[in-house]
Amino acid sequence: MRAELQRYVDEGRSAGAVVRIQQHGKLVFSKAVGWRDKEAHDPMREDSIFRIASQTKALASVAAMMLMEEGKLLLDDPVGKHLPEWKTTTVAVAKPGGGYETVPAKRPITIRDLLTHTAGISYGSGPAEKAWRDAGLSSWYFANRSQPVSSFVARMASLPMAAQPGEKFVYGYNTDILGVIVEKLSGKSLQAFLDERLIKPLGMKDTSFYLPRDKAGRLAVVYESEDGSLRRAADASAWKAGGHFGQGHYLDGPRLAYSGGAGLLSTAADYSRFLEMIRRGGELDGRRYLSRKTVALMVSNHLGSIEYSPGMGFGLGFSIRTDLGAAGEPGSKGEFGWGGAYHSAYWVDPEEGLTVAYMTQLLPAGDIDDHGKLRALIYQAID
Repeated sequence: MRAELQRYVDEGRSAGAVVRIQQHGKLVFSKAVGWRDKEAHDPMREDSIFRIASQTKALASVAAMMLMEEGKLLLDDPVGKHLPEWKTTTVAVAKPGGGYETVPAKRPITIRDLLTHTAGISYGSGPAEKAWRDAGLSSWYFANRSQPVSSFVARMASLPMAAQPGEKFVYGYNTDILGVIVEKLSGKSLQAFLDERLIKPLGMKDTSFYLPRDKAGRLAVVYESEDGSLRRAADASAWKAGGHFGQGHYLDGPRLAYSGGAGLLSTAADYSRFLEMIRRGGELDGRRYLSRKTVALMVSNHLGSIEYSPGMGFGLGFSIRTDLGAAGEPGSKGEFGWGGAYHSAYWVDPEEGLTVAYMTQLLPAGDIDDHGKLRALIYQAID
């Protein structure tokens, strides 16, 4: 596996990566390959820090389930019960000749809709894309914002959604809205809540929304892969199509927006701690974070007849593998995971006792097939 990952570096398709694999709670593989900073000839290390983008969603989703266990919310609560501006919403319906009409939502958006991405809320795409863009909402990226995420979530409520609640899988701002609900019900910032309830108790010492200055030398550089070439992404002030900002504002930004959908920084070791807790049914090192029944609920497919991806369903914050044949990749039925915009990925395979954390910083990633190769190499090694 190390040789294959190194090959991507040698061929100029990847600058570097860290992969960490545990089986039945024991570390079986942990390697860093390539460069943290290629131009500076600074090698990637196992403690390098990565922008994990949408891997943040798993922690924010667990935070919401913790509040459910405390009786502060229910999955079928309307979002408007906790955020009044969301009591009534609208949907944009495309017209055959162009443009769109706005119609009322058929029912209120619920907490479950947010967790499963079935609320009809996109990242600004859809028939009303211009209205979302004009409102300053057209990207998953919040690190450059000088206002808290709650101010943007309040603005979203008045915009037409991309689909009716409960009818389609639409990936978007759902978990950012969920993070704002966590803040309101807990009376704490999302950073403070996660620090208190997950990050510090789990010993995730390098996980945060913004980078402490004394750790700047450990942050992996973002690279872009386009047209078969690899180049260093521009600095944080350079906006790119797709809504990312080169290296990002994680060190020299406003530090005001805690994005539950895509904001955290972490390491492979830290994220593996979190994954192992989930694999063990909500407990790690004698401390319980969630009940095993809550974890079982989170890693069950909630989509029913809603189409998502062949062989895959979606639970409360995770994709769920439901059919190996349809998915067309080695693995196990019931495994769950997700990834991030910077090309990082993770999954948990309860049947094999596996947790896999793969960290890299490649945006856009081009046509690199490292995720598929990683999966093939892991499963061929299982006895």
